[in-house]
Amino acid sequence: MERVDVAIVGGGPAGACSAERAAAHGAETVLFEQGVPREDRDELGPDSTDAAGMLDYWIDIMDFDYREIPDDVIHQELEATEFVGPSSRLELTTTGMEADYPRFGYTFNRTRMDDWLHERAVDAGADLRIGTGVKSLETDLRASSPKGPTHTLTLSDGSQLEAQYVVLADGPQRRITLEALDQFTPPGRSVSDHLSPPEANHIAYQEYREFPPELFEEDRLKFWWGYMPGETAYPWVFPNDGTVARVGLTMPIGMNLNDVPDPAAYALLDPTDDQLPSGAEYIRRLLEREYGDEYDIETDIPIVEDRGKSKGTETYPISSTRPIDSPVGANIAVVGGAMGTTSAFHEGGYHVAVRTGKIAGRLAATDSLENYNDVWKRAIGDEIVRNVAFADIVAEYEPDDWDRAFDVINGMQGSGTDTAILEQTYSAGIGATKLLAAYKKRKFSYRDGRYVQLSEDEYFY
Repeated sequence: MERVDVAIVGGGPAGACSAERAAAHGAETVLFEQGVPREDRDELGPDSTDAAGMLDYWIDIMDFDYREIPDDVIHQELEATEFVGPSSRLELTTTGMEADYPRFGYTFNRTRMDDWLHERAVDAGADLRIGTGVKSLETDLRASSPKGPTHTLTLSDGSQLEAQYVVLADGPQRRITLEALDQFTPPGRSVSDHLSPPEANHIAYQEYREFPPELFEEDRLKFWWGYMPGETAYPWVFPNDGTVARVGLTMPIGMNLNDVPDPAAYALLDPTDDQLPSGAEYIRRLLEREYGDEYDIETDIPIVEDRGKSKGTETYPISSTRPIDSPVGANIAVVGGAMGTTSAFHEGGYHVAVRTGKIAGRLAATDSLENYNDVWKRAIGDEIVRNVAFADIVAEYEPDDWDRAFDVINGMQGSGTDTAILEQTYSAGIGATKLLAAYKKRKFSYRDGRYVQLSEDEYFY
């Protein structure tokens, strides 16, 4: 049987960066990616949905030199993000974070970015097997290896491979992660209790649309909040190349109209609806609302059919939950969307996936994987706490709440830290004081790693 030091399941940003770091530190490393077709790619590749925006400081914390990123990866340089409420709006022209990158950020071609990460992994010495999936993973806890448990991976072609360490990077669908981790959960309990895709994920849908030049906003990301029901449900427009933009949305899986207390409050619902609209219908209604008075949506803002996964459209899952620890005592690390660190709320999935992948790859290659849970918390724990705290606060928001929140934040613009926010709440009004108090209370409730759903000490070996 073939044997390697580190086996990685999944070839997205977390898996590719894990492979690059493991190989760079001298480990014999193999990455398996079953691959999916896309209209804009000739070969199979990772499930690289092209909903990607990068903020300035994310590049630094991923430990990339922005000058090394290939020019054809970047679509548009950004100067702002705009949040649109039912009757209020908010524009952010700075992230408030120090960064080497000279602009607010950029949108990028996710497929080309993933391909660049693959090239880096191969250059470091990793073996990337695109088009080969993993069917199952079995762990031998009583292995005679001096480095502890070993793993047998059964591949899609029926062959098997043994690895000392495994990094699970199979994204929010978690095709291998759930079963692999259930080997170490107590009877009557499953990792699916925490990370079942229908419960832990949102569904996203987007279309590639060609905009008239006078409508195309090349320098900003745009989000509409309070326009459609559901926790973390919002439409967006991201500028791509030329005058093509991705018009998309994210929404909970399995939600229905009976779950909406006041359907009439949402601009993208219609009184005649007997069920919630499809993603495509939501987008049509958004475009009609924004541009329909002067433009024919289907002829003036058409779908570009040679993009995306299928005829100019894409549907994909987004993790929208709190993370779990990994069973490091079994020589397994879970990274990125598979572990629940990425989020539909803050659009920060890519850089978090890269960072957790790099950590896991380095530690696996240096026989230090037992430290993974502590190291990833030190690296991204503060960010995760911020994200889950804000997501909790807005979970029950209705349209009017978004307007009030945007008005409050507009009054607090210019503050970069909690202390600065506190100093400005008196001029911003009682609404700011309440918002800050709610945020601090949520953050405190997640102190000492309490944002983790399944902790390391809950696994058994």
